[in-house]
Amino acid sequence: MTELTHIDERGQANMVDVSAKENTARVAVARSVVRMQPATLEAIVANRIHKGEVFATARIAGIQAAKRCSELIPLCHALLLSKVSVDFEVVHPDQVIVTAECRLTGQTGVEMEALTAVTVAALTLYDMCKAMDRGMVIADTRLVHKSGGKTGTFEAP
Repeated sequence: MTELTHIDERGQANMVDVSAKENTARVAVARSVVRMQPATLEAIVANRIHKGEVFATARIAGIQAAKRCSELIPLCHALLLSKVSVDFEVVHPDQVIVTAECRLTGQTGVEMEALTAVTVAALTLYDMCKAMDRGMVIADTRLVHKSGGKTGTFEAP
């Protein structure tokens, strides 16, 4: 069984000490799907959402969220990210796939930053379009790729 690294010998939550770990290039990619009414997706693509340009706003929100991950997730390390990207793939008639990639050279991975970025970007899509479609669904949020560090590469099946 895998040891839980954020639990100490007394069973208490703690921040992992990464000071002895080597700096390595690390990459994480996370993905989420936002399902909506076809008319909502058409309005996003045509830039007819009254709050403004949906994808640009969600992209900035996702990037900001990755940079602030350690403020949101209690045991995450504050990281000096070298790259954060958030992209959107329109899947007609009713879906947007949100993908976030985070990169750095450091002593700990960037999985939580990528997951936070994709989640906040998806939530921003919802916020910007909720007046038109309160039934939107954010689903299938997951890590799809991780590389670097002691555990090497992970690819989601």
